[in-house]
Amino acid sequence: MNLDKLTTEQRNENSNHLDEMSIHEFATMMNRDDQTVALNVKLALPAIERAIAAIADCFRAGGRLFYVGAGSSGRMGVLDAAECVPTFGTNPDMVQGLIAGGLTAMTLAVEGAEDKQQLAVHELRERELGPHDCVVGITASGRTPYVVGGLNYARKVHATTIAFACNEDSLVGKHADITIEVPVGPEVLTGSTRLKSGTAQKMVLNMLSTGAMVQIGKVYKNLMVDVRPTNEKLVARAKRIIQEATGCSSALAAATFAEADHDAKLAIVMILTGLPKAAAKQRLRKENGFIGKAIGA
Repeated sequence: MNLDKLTTEQRNENSNHLDEMSIHEFATMMNRDDQTVALNVKLALPAIERAIAAIADCFRAGGRLFYVGAGSSGRMGVLDAAECVPTFGTNPDMVQGLIAGGLTAMTLAVEGAEDKQQLAVHELRERELGPHDCVVGITASGRTPYVVGGLNYARKVHATTIAFACNEDSLVGKHADITIEVPVGPEVLTGSTRLKSGTAQKMVLNMLSTGAMVQIGKVYKNLMVDVRPTNEKLVARAKRIIQEATGCSSALAAATFAEADHDAKLAIVMILTGLPKAAAKQRLRKENGFIGKAIGA
C-alpha cells in the first residue's frame, strides 16, 4: 500500500513542533485545526444526501444497514450501529457494525485483519447480505482491503454500496454506488487517523443514521419518539417526550405511557387523537409509523 500520496499521512505544518509546545499552545493549535473538519464535511453534503436517501430506501424495503471498517474507522461504525437501538427503538439486526477482527478489535488491535478482503466477504455472507441491504465501507485512507472486499461482495449480491473515505480519489470510491470523500488533510499527530478523520467519520455517520431514521418515521418534529425505555433515565425521557409532543400534564403522560405499554409514539397518538390504544396503533401502522400523518389522518 503506497501511503505517500495520502493527505492523512502527510506532516501537518501547524504541528511540526508539537513536542515543544506548551499545553496551551497545543490545545489552541489542535482546536484550530479541528475546526476545519465541519467545513470539509459541508463540501461532501451532496453525496451524504444521496447516501441518506439510499439507506432510507433500503429500510423501507425491509433491508439492513451494515457499516464495514477496520481499526478506528470500524469502531466508529460499531458505535453508531449500537446507538440506533436505544435512540430509535430498532432491532439490533437493522443497523450492524462490522469491524475487521471482530469485537475483540474494539479494544485490541487484531494483527493483519484489515488486510484480508475475504474476512469481510465471509462476515457479510454469514449475515445473508442481499439486494435490499446497504453496506457503508468506512476507511480513512480510502483503500483498506477489508473494506474493499466488503464493498465488492455487496455489489456482487446487488446490495446498495456506499464508500466513505477521508482522502480524495479513493480506491473504495471505485467500488461503490455512492462515494463520500471528506479530505481532512494532515493530522496533528502524523498518520493518527483517530483524530480529524475520526471526527469527520463521527459527524457523517451521525447524519447517515439519523437522516435515514427521520425518513422512515422514527422522529416526530425533533423528538426521538421511538426511544427504547431500557433504564430509568430513558423512561423519564420518554415521558418528557410525550409531554413535549402533546402539551399534556406529567400525570397524563405517565398514565398514557403505561396504558400504551411503554410505547411513547403510541401514547402521543392516543393523546393527540383521543383514540383508544388499539385504534391508535392501527392508525400508526397505516401511516407507516409517521406520527404527523397519523394524527392528521
